[in-house]
Amino acid sequence: MPNTIRSTPREDGYRMPGEFEPHAGTWMLWPTRTDTWRLGAKPAQDAFAEVAVAIAEFEPVTIGVISCQYEHVRSRMSASVRVVELSYNDAWMRDIGPTFVVNGQGGVRGID
Repeated sequence: MPNTIRSTPREDGYRMPGEFEPHAGTWMLWPTRTDTWRLGAKPAQDAFAEVAVAIAEFEPVTIGVISCQYEHVRSRMSASVRVVELSYNDAWMRDIGPTFVVNGQGGVRGID
């Protein structure tokens, strides 16, 4: 049975964490849209690959890819980068991915 929370996250003591605060890892999405990325998204893919590998030296990285790009992306990433197949419509995880708030007691809540 679903559990409906009738209060707001703010009422329950939750807040949006700062980008500088510790976190468990980074999620990225592989750029593929040719209507928003120039030159077939190749320059963006090169940049995203470099960023993913650089971040993976310090924390876990997961990169979502569309099914037809899975093998290509897996071959470009170090073994330390987790590659998962996802359906998505843009490469900006911050804009289209889940958002979480935290409280001072270790609680995490997903928000819309």
